[in-house]
Amino acid sequence: MTTYFIRRILLMIPTFLGSTILIFVILQMAPGGPLERTIQQLQAGAMQQGESVGSVGDIMSGGSSVLPESAMRELRRFYGFDKPVYQRYLIWLGVWPREIKHREVDFSADVKEVSKNVGRGTYMTLRLEGEQIGVYDKDGKISDIWKGAIDREASEDDKIVATIFQTEFSGILTGNLGTSYTYDQPVTEVMAPRFKISMFFGLTGLFLSYLVCIPLGIRKALNHGSAFDFLSSVVVFAAYSIPGYALGMVLLVLLGGGSFWDIFPLGGFRSPTEVWETLTLWGKIKDQVWHMILPIIAWSISSFAGLTILMKNSLLENISQDYIRTAFAKGLQEKRVIWVHAIRNSIIPIASGIGGVIGVVIAGSYLIEKVFNIDGFGKMGFQAILDRDYPITLGFLVIVVVIRLVSNILSDIALATVDPRIRFK
Repeated sequence: MTTYFIRRILLMIPTFLGSTILIFVILQMAPGGPLERTIQQLQAGAMQQGESVGSVGDIMSGGSSVLPESAMRELRRFYGFDKPVYQRYLIWLGVWPREIKHREVDFSADVKEVSKNVGRGTYMTLRLEGEQIGVYDKDGKISDIWKGAIDREASEDDKIVATIFQTEFSGILTGNLGTSYTYDQPVTEVMAPRFKISMFFGLTGLFLSYLVCIPLGIRKALNHGSAFDFLSSVVVFAAYSIPGYALGMVLLVLLGGGSFWDIFPLGGFRSPTEVWETLTLWGKIKDQVWHMILPIIAWSISSFAGLTILMKNSLLENISQDYIRTAFAKGLQEKRVIWVHAIRNSIIPIASGIGGVIGVVIAGSYLIEKVFNIDGFGKMGFQAILDRDYPITLGFLVIVVVIRLVSNILSDIALATVDPRIRFK
């Protein structure tokens, strides 16, 4: 068993790297990134003031007076576009040093040494040494903290613009997912409360689906062809054909005060904070359940139908197997044959897919969260893509990939638990 789990964990590494590399490159190469959006906003502001500006491409290449070249360099540094794409990925991963605390220094044609204040009254001596920048502290020793580089593209008027900076290893391997462009907060702080909301709704809906679907599928199989089986199949197939978000909108109209009955709230995870804090413990429980009912129904509707049919068909198939007829021939009671032998084998297909379901219900819930105005994990990820908020988008990707990889291992464990033929080696 130990060897098996070691292999699965090691296999997670190339899978994770391959997934993140693919998405990272797509995001970095796609047009309309955060740098271009910022330039467009500045361009629109300049046009409102009556200034003549060029296209976004001209501005990015330095052909417009909207932004000075120094500001463009700072923007490129801020968004990470001053480095090749492979370095950006390695920096994001945390295996390539990240440049921080930049300071720009100008060298004129006849000046080879300048002094620069790097903060708190500390001055560093910068020397132009061929194609390199030497950074020295007050004692005349090469600095262990500050490094220098020449920005040749910025050379103008016989001036050489150099940059000194510090470096640090900071990426996802160090627990740093970056800072959100939109919220100006660490990505982990932005994601944490929203992930809890989606996990709460998703796992609750998943648990209730299994709690209802497995017994319902068993009863349908044991009463195959009966009136109950027919009527329940009508309900199941109707549920299967209705998308969760569409059902959510219908429920809001019917039961959320839209046009008929004002029974449930129109949305939200719970009541506003000023109301929530005044409630007693029992009042908070009722308020939370009151807000959960409609979203949980919409969350569970599609999996409800699929799980029910899967359970029924699997049990019907196992009942017709030779080992079941053999058990009856040996005189075993029907309840023991069904509940001990047939049902355990019938749960195998459900157990094998539980990991994938967990990943979907936690991270794939954008439309449901949008309908019910729930500020959850899926809604955050989708909005980050629209806003070109790359740190949140990539952080969302990391969490989703890890969830799916871990869920696959959970599926293997669940499969081995219900199927005695499976052994980890």
